[in-house]
Amino acid sequence: MKNKILVGRFISYLVKYKGMMCFDLFCASMTTVCELVFPLIVRNITDIAMNRPDELTVRLVLICGFWYLVLRIIDTAANYYMANAGHVMGAKIETDMRSDLFNHLQTLSYSFFQDAKVGQLMSRITSDLFDITEFAHHAPEEIFIVGFKIIVSFIILTTISPLLTLIVFAIIPIMVFCSLKHRKAMRKAFKEQRHQIGELNSEIEDTLLGIRVVKSFANEDIEKEKFDKGNGKFLDIKKEAYTHMAAFQCTTRFFDGLMYITVVVAGGLFMIKGIINSADLVAYLLYITTLLTSVKTIINFMEQFERAITGVERFEEIMETKPQITDKDDAIDIKSLKGDIEFKNVSFGYGEGRDSVLNNFNLKINAGENVALVGPSGGGKTTVCNLIPRFYTPESGEILIDGINVLDMKVKQLRKNIGIVQQDVYLFSGTIFENISYGKPGCSLEEVVEAARLAGAEEFINSLPDKYNTYVGERGVKLSGGQKQRIAIARVFLKNPPILILDEATSALDNESEKVVQESLDKLSSGRTVLTIAHRLTTVKNSDNIVVLTDEGIVENGTHDELINLKGLYSKLYKN
Repeated sequence: MKNKILVGRFISYLVKYKGMMCFDLFCASMTTVCELVFPLIVRNITDIAMNRPDELTVRLVLICGFWYLVLRIIDTAANYYMANAGHVMGAKIETDMRSDLFNHLQTLSYSFFQDAKVGQLMSRITSDLFDITEFAHHAPEEIFIVGFKIIVSFIILTTISPLLTLIVFAIIPIMVFCSLKHRKAMRKAFKEQRHQIGELNSEIEDTLLGIRVVKSFANEDIEKEKFDKGNGKFLDIKKEAYTHMAAFQCTTRFFDGLMYITVVVAGGLFMIKGIINSADLVAYLLYITTLLTSVKTIINFMEQFERAITGVERFEEIMETKPQITDKDDAIDIKSLKGDIEFKNVSFGYGEGRDSVLNNFNLKINAGENVALVGPSGGGKTTVCNLIPRFYTPESGEILIDGINVLDMKVKQLRKNIGIVQQDVYLFSGTIFENISYGKPGCSLEEVVEAARLAGAEEFINSLPDKYNTYVGERGVKLSGGQKQRIAIARVFLKNPPILILDEATSALDNESEKVVQESLDKLSSGRTVLTIAHRLTTVKNSDNIVVLTDEGIVENGTHDELINLKGLYSKLYKN
């Protein structure tokens, strides 16, 4: 992305704190005045001492010292504000950007997260924005200070010796050009560095979340090898970045010496010829130090700029990603649904280059009806269930709920009317209470207890030392599969939706756990429109309608007895 766009994006966050920034710049001007006044004081005292020694009195020296002390007190107070409030301003901007990025991620569709790596996203939310704080604080401040110093130094130095000033300032453009020629390479290296740290995050997360599998296969060495490879690549990228940084810094160091020796040699020759006096040369050298510090600040600022702007660029890449699932301008704000569901000639495929999963699919489910989707893998059972809450949008056709196209409903309200219980239960790192209450934020303990009772989870929860305050661990690792499933069911009981989707909710459980969970699911299904995906056909025998779905579409449907008597695919799958 072009720097102009990225800087504009950054400024849009900066203007929110323009009051703090203006006062920060005022403090910066105070510190700059203090720095520029010192060479003038030294020049004045030196000039008097050499040319009018009788005028150099204790009183004069003390007066100069007093006023410079006053300036230093002002300088100290100004520096305190800059170091404190200035950094806080930068931290606030970083926080705002991180918040916006996280909130934007919440709006993106399922398909985005299927292609993205969690480690990469975490890197963009956290470490990519670390340099923003320093950049947000120092960018306006340093640009202002450097510009002020260079202009004032140029004016003062010109009054001392215009010719020497022209010689010195002729070197500066060459210095800046040579120093910044590594800028593009540095930016590329910084971006690769950030990308690789995201890859490392992904690998670490993958290994730690799958640690049971790693240990069960005794593949620790394989994981170490994978990590060492990624870690080594990160080192190589950092080496490249440091190579450019070293060249960058050595160039500025060389030109530092060049400018000093130019001033000393040219100034010495000018003194011999009587063009300047010794006091002027001392002041000149002090101002050259200030000038060189300013130029180095510009050059070092470019390094900081590249680090920060790379973070802004990776931030902007996510922010420019548009959600595929959005509300229409005139979307209907539904409150509650009865649960009549109808698919009309629905076709859908997962992206370009892939075969369609559904072709002119038609299915009618009446409110309160319990319908099971069965059949071999790849037939589109999960796809059907994912299209109802609009995790994806059909390529053609309509999905109606209570006669209203789901595309015409507000997504949030639609999903509030749908409860989902999946095979792979996800519990958040927190307590049992927090995980159940996720179904109804702000609910009371009594409501959570009642939901747990209905889900058949009350007994095992009360047997735990901390009961509802028991910490479940990362992804619920401290609970068994059956316990996690009952927590998930309690969460949906609390949500109390009219439409329920059961995606192989008991297939991963042992027989005893399955029996307990199935009883909970039967309670949960009562009075709701239920769509069940199942491979274990004994769990759907009592369904009102069983739909047999293959890659050719619906091949059979009816009750269990009807399909057994038909002696078709369902009968074959059931007997096997």
